[in-house]
Amino acid sequence: MSSIIQLLPDHVANQIAAGEVVQRPASVVKELLENAVDAGANDIKLILKDAGKSLVQVIDNGKGMSVTDARLCFERHATSKIRQAEDLFSLHTKGFRGEALASIAAIAHVEMKTKQDQEELGTHIVIEGSKFVSQEMAVLPKGTSFAVKNLFFNIPARRNFLKSDIVEYRHIVDEFQRVALAHPQIYFTFYHNGSEMFNLQASSFRHRIVSIFSGKTNEKLVPVDEETEIVNVQGFVCKPEFAKKSRGEQFFFVNDRFIKSGYLHHAVMAAYDGLLKDGSQPSYFLYLQVPPNSIDINIHPTKTEIKFDDESALYAILRASIKHSLGQFNVAPVLDFERDSNLDTPYHYKDVAVSTPTIQVDGNFNPFAEEDKPNKHYSNSSSNYRKSEPTPSWESLYVGLKQDTQELETVSFENEVVFENDTVTSSLFDGEEVEQAVHKTHQIHKKYIVNPIKSGMIIVDQQRAHQRILYEQFLTNITVNLASSQQLLFPLHLYFSVGEMQLITELKPSLTNTGFVFEEINADNVVISGLPVNVSESEASIVLEQLLSDLQDGIPESSFSQNDTIAKSMARSLAVKTGTYLTQKEQENLVNGLFACKDPNVSPFHKPTFITMRVEDLDKKFAL
Repeated sequence: MSSIIQLLPDHVANQIAAGEVVQRPASVVKELLENAVDAGANDIKLILKDAGKSLVQVIDNGKGMSVTDARLCFERHATSKIRQAEDLFSLHTKGFRGEALASIAAIAHVEMKTKQDQEELGTHIVIEGSKFVSQEMAVLPKGTSFAVKNLFFNIPARRNFLKSDIVEYRHIVDEFQRVALAHPQIYFTFYHNGSEMFNLQASSFRHRIVSIFSGKTNEKLVPVDEETEIVNVQGFVCKPEFAKKSRGEQFFFVNDRFIKSGYLHHAVMAAYDGLLKDGSQPSYFLYLQVPPNSIDINIHPTKTEIKFDDESALYAILRASIKHSLGQFNVAPVLDFERDSNLDTPYHYKDVAVSTPTIQVDGNFNPFAEEDKPNKHYSNSSSNYRKSEPTPSWESLYVGLKQDTQELETVSFENEVVFENDTVTSSLFDGEEVEQAVHKTHQIHKKYIVNPIKSGMIIVDQQRAHQRILYEQFLTNITVNLASSQQLLFPLHLYFSVGEMQLITELKPSLTNTGFVFEEINADNVVISGLPVNVSESEASIVLEQLLSDLQDGIPESSFSQNDTIAKSMARSLAVKTGTYLTQKEQENLVNGLFACKDPNVSPFHKPTFITMRVEDLDKKFAL
């Protein structure tokens, strides 16, 4: 039998590697930004068109490349970061695999311009799908410029699977924020379709966080600083009262590299134990410095997963350092049974100078003057009190009843028959009994509503049923008619990050149809003067945060699908929760509202809203 194993051509191998390295435009942004950081740049520009589908360009003022390096950097496993396998245990750079540029060049049109500081001329290279089109000398500034155009031009299936521009842009912003937060000493600018989205001056960690996530973030931050032999922990956690329902602003950086770690996240949650509401997620920005030889980064091409030598010790240190910070800044309650809080000096008296208290004396006061007057008043009041009539006792309520009964007994027989008939008739149609007959529903465990029907009974899940009712209401309001709003006495100011503000601007027409009234939309906050009728003022921020969280993962192209997502998200946020007590009237309205819906059988998330139990099923249970 002939041999069938053969080496793949380079361009095929590069396309296969691109499947792991380059998943979407955000992957290209991440690789190019990290290369710019490794080049020692202190000024990096990111330029996008059409959310990176048409153009991703990164310009830096780093050390640049020579003519040989400029050509060699596009080869597979060609890298300047490591020389031998042992270097993997002492990494101080972002990249080291040598796959990124080769993978990007295999699936896009790449134009690179680079020049070293000591050289007079730079190198201009054009590559299309792993094929070198041109290489020539050019007059260029110091540094490197990578322009990646027409991503996935030769892999149409991958290009068709890309999401909408808003979703892809959101992923790019996430990658940009991770690199910008890890390196606050670098000046970053970000342009999208000709508009400046971010302009981040070189600054401290705290200022960089505030620059990215709005000015309101500053008051939320609690500093964390702990140095040990195993790890140095620095950064900030947010106060418990600012916790969100979504996991958005949560960042771990290990040796200036963004990572994802469910284990470390659990340590943070353990530090907040007892301080958060159920389902709330705290924000944190934590920078960990560990010895390079104690971690393994070479697990996945994206390098966001890291293995630690001693994870349990890291867990304990991280948890303890956050707990210490929350207690040190009086965020967490402290129990001290020996201290009387009533003796604490208020803050506004802390710096007041001590002085002798002044005493005002009334020299004309004579306690013996008009001695008889108080007694006179006392006697008058007491005499008035004696003259007042006693309060009627409870027995007075029944005065005269016996007489009325005697009068009824003396009525003639004919009248007595009439009274008997009237009494019997009224007992058959008594108002109270009719009211009791209407009240059929019963609530079980504050979760299910049982309603008897002719064939047996139905058991309704109150949360899913309410979700279905609200979903159809919101969808009707958005697509058919404008919903009514309740005006607020004082406008509500809500603060969001730059990415979330752009999303709110995109969704403003749909949100207005649901009942939100936006008075102002600024760079990092919105002013709301009206809310939907069934949204309270305290729920407004929760509803919008949940809506943004649901939509950031994927906004459909069509406006109807987008409206459908908005209606589902708001219905989930505002529906009555399991464990809520409902009055008899509320139970009846919920059941009646459910069966008035177009599709009462399932919730908006395709889960059953009720089940039917027939009398025959109950008979079978008792027949066992």
